[in-house]
Amino acid sequence: MLVLKFGGTSVGSAESLALVREIVKKKSKSDPLTVVVSALGGVTNHLVNCANLAASGNEAYEKVLHEIENRHISLCNVLIPVSLRSQTITNVKFLLNDLEDICRGVFLIQELSPRSSDHILSFGERLSSTIITDYFKAENLDVNLLDPRKIIKTDGQYGNAVVDLALSYSNIQQEFEKHAQISICPGFLASSNIDNHTTTLGRGGSDYSAALLAAALKAKCLEIWTDVSGMMTANPKLVPLAHPIKELSYEEAMELSHFGAKVIYPPTIQPVLDQEIPILIKNTFSADDDGTLISTDGMVNGHWIKGISSIDDVALCTLSGSGMVAVPNFSYRLFSALSREEVNVIMITQASSEHTITVGIDRKDVGRAKESIEVEFEHELRQRKVNPLDLEVDLSIVALVGTKMRQQVGVSATLFETLSHNGINVKAIAQGSTELNISVVVDKKNLSKSLNSLHESFFLSNLRKFNLFMIGVGNVGKTFLAQIQKQKKFLAEAFKINLNVSGLANSRKMYFDEESIDLTNWEHLLSDKGEPMTLESFTDKMAGMNLRNSIFIDCTASEEIPKLYEKILSSSISVVTPNKIACSSDFDTYLGLKKTATKYRARFLFETNVGAGLPVVSTVSDLLKSGDRIHKIQAVLSGTLNFLFNMYDGTQKFSDVVREAKAAGYTEPDPRLDLSGKDVMRKILILARESGHKLELEDIENNTFVPEECMNTDSIEAFYDKLDEYDEVFKNLYKDAASQEKRIKYVATFENGKAKTGLESFGSEHPFYELHGKDNIVLFQTMRYPEQPLVVKGAGAGAEVTASGIFADIMRITSI
Repeated sequence: MLVLKFGGTSVGSAESLALVREIVKKKSKSDPLTVVVSALGGVTNHLVNCANLAASGNEAYEKVLHEIENRHISLCNVLIPVSLRSQTITNVKFLLNDLEDICRGVFLIQELSPRSSDHILSFGERLSSTIITDYFKAENLDVNLLDPRKIIKTDGQYGNAVVDLALSYSNIQQEFEKHAQISICPGFLASSNIDNHTTTLGRGGSDYSAALLAAALKAKCLEIWTDVSGMMTANPKLVPLAHPIKELSYEEAMELSHFGAKVIYPPTIQPVLDQEIPILIKNTFSADDDGTLISTDGMVNGHWIKGISSIDDVALCTLSGSGMVAVPNFSYRLFSALSREEVNVIMITQASSEHTITVGIDRKDVGRAKESIEVEFEHELRQRKVNPLDLEVDLSIVALVGTKMRQQVGVSATLFETLSHNGINVKAIAQGSTELNISVVVDKKNLSKSLNSLHESFFLSNLRKFNLFMIGVGNVGKTFLAQIQKQKKFLAEAFKINLNVSGLANSRKMYFDEESIDLTNWEHLLSDKGEPMTLESFTDKMAGMNLRNSIFIDCTASEEIPKLYEKILSSSISVVTPNKIACSSDFDTYLGLKKTATKYRARFLFETNVGAGLPVVSTVSDLLKSGDRIHKIQAVLSGTLNFLFNMYDGTQKFSDVVREAKAAGYTEPDPRLDLSGKDVMRKILILARESGHKLELEDIENNTFVPEECMNTDSIEAFYDKLDEYDEVFKNLYKDAASQEKRIKYVATFENGKAKTGLESFGSEHPFYELHGKDNIVLFQTMRYPEQPLVVKGAGAGAEVTASGIFADIMRITSI
């Protein structure tokens, strides 16, 4: 014997019922079947609405009744052949007339008793089973229709009746002594063993009906057919990468059901658990999928975490106070008070000091819970032995479930590390001694982020997703996006890293896509589909998306964007930037950003502030972390200035060399910005700070080589003209160095807590002598490199290398 249960979506249309027919036909060839069916999808909700409208005296209930009738008659017209249809429709209308009479009575007296409510709700399954039975008969299947009210007996608790198992099992076994190859049984229904009136087994009770039949008949398997391919590792509506769980133990399935997994109704499992009957969850719409097998052996195979479940809208009630310590019956009084008001306690956590106890409850029960607790502890509250009740709302519970957790070290560590890394605060924790689940309470707004982060850590540790948001799509930004597109497949295959660009902006437009922006078409998407850009709206949208592993990239020279870094980091979003403004502003701002990043478990990385793609800042960090001390930094940090002095040989005007560099794109649009030395000052300032020194920009001695009269001109052309007037000065600088067989470099130096920038000449014995083109070079003299300095050298400017430096910082974040 097999027991098959089909839910509302499986029986909700002619197309889905055709699939059900094929499943039943195939399985009936090898086993006798009992097929339990739910109401057509959505009909139970319509019946509830109809009953409530009638009870309130609203004639709109008649319209709902009409909709219910039309749906069932339409289904008959599609499924049942013309020659058999009239009898089926007669049977259906008989039930509908009965339903109409009951609703009319409720409307007239404007009262809906629990007993009447159960009777009204029973019509969903009674109607569907009538149509399905006749449909199967028309398809030449050997089938008969059972009335569960004759065999499943309950107490008189209408709405959620308690089954008399011994009597029900006996009735079921007697009924099935003679039966057809296929028996159709409406789920959800039973009757009172007191007066035989119709009762129901609670919402989702069709699963329970099927389990009772399977247990009584000692079926070899209970198959629950639904619209998903088994119980999932997480809610697929919240976690797109969730996948079916192949095997579960009964205990694991019960835990997942308790914490919100909707595939099965929690009480379903107990009857079959007692008989050790396996449950198979299958997909009506994809019958070849494996599904999920729930059995005693479910714990033997598979991952040590089986699933991550959640309860969406909960509240925490915390009672605390010195009057609780070592007081007998305190917990008993608390739970008794909640029980009297029928407040269900979802989770409990208590400090070992007995000073506090916290319970998690459904949000809708907060008012009754508060009132009952305050009444129960009125005396203690008045005497201040107990503090006023602390209530927190807008929370969610996230639970890891798996029998094997008890055998695995590090589950809790991974849980808390994952949440912490994504800036998710844990409000409360609960874990039973069986270690079957670990439950944490988080802010409701962080539910999706929590589930996705944990799912990635426990089930997709071989592929981690990082969400990138970038402002600035000029040369460097555009090049970076091209590098991401080129490397995306390689990173996924070689390093199991999935880099998604989720937000882009220029000065006019911004565009977001939570799944991932198409990097082959990002310019079109931004220009044609982007929305108006403001810094506040971009950062608010980015934070509001609340995606795990988020990284913000400031690929601009803006002075305004760095003002938002603290806000971004406070949202646990890492910041990567080639923009030097933040790190070269006042020391307190620089230090504050680093502290904020640490506090909120984000990263603040700015390798490209100093040497584009060269590992300069990271080298300083590595030296200090390894216990070294930096005594002196000497560096050529401007690719532009190095290019100028490499090109200038005294035979041409210095202004012409500057013009040539500008035309080649080696200077800023206004070359005075490069020639002022201000950029180099910012870079040496950042290196000094990273070396552990408190320094401000104005503390740096800047020995500029360009006369002040040139720098103060009104236009770039005027600057060139004024520069011509000083051409002899530059020629003399060159001749003086050349006469000593030296070359001129613009150098930044930090030593003994002081920094300076300016022109210096170097002979062939010095590493700076052979520095060509736009290359940068940094010499570190340290405790461990006192005479032969540590040298970092290479291209220090250009879109490609700067973009690669940004890329490298992002990869540092992904390696955490």
